[in-house]
Amino acid sequence: MSKPLAEQVEELLTPTITGMGFDVVQVKLIDGNNSRMLQIMAERPDGSMSLDDCEMISKQVSAVMDVEDIITTAYRLEVGSPGIDRPLRNEAEYAKYAGHQVKVELMLPTAGRKRFTGAIKSSTGGVLTLTVDSKDVEIPTEDVQSAKLVLTDALIKEHQKKKAL
Repeated sequence: MSKPLAEQVEELLTPTITGMGFDVVQVKLIDGNNSRMLQIMAERPDGSMSLDDCEMISKQVSAVMDVEDIITTAYRLEVGSPGIDRPLRNEAEYAKYAGHQVKVELMLPTAGRKRFTGAIKSSTGGVLTLTVDSKDVEIPTEDVQSAKLVLTDALIKEHQKKKAL
């Protein structure tokens, strides 16, 4: 079984983007009414991302995509920062944002639910532990379909503190 197109595109583009000094946060193919968008979220290791950075990545990605022709239909390219309320994709990112609120959607139900919003308590050994309504919920990280930080005052305050450094 072949990999989804978005995953193939991410594997193709990651070496180019990381070679430019950026971390790839997310690559998505979004299909709309008679349109398709390739959305790339990236940032520098310190979490910064300027408009010039987006333009530079966009030019390099366009060149690679033109040569490789992996997406055979017309599409728009959007390169941007993941923002403060960023998606989280792995155990290291969950651990980095411990204490912050996150929205998690699962592929398979856990405790009878597929969606949780709670504070990240920990993430170790393939288990993400959230505090939801004063109770800890353990979620196998392999079951997480998507996770995104929730914009809170605490998250904004931490982001502003990092920017000031």
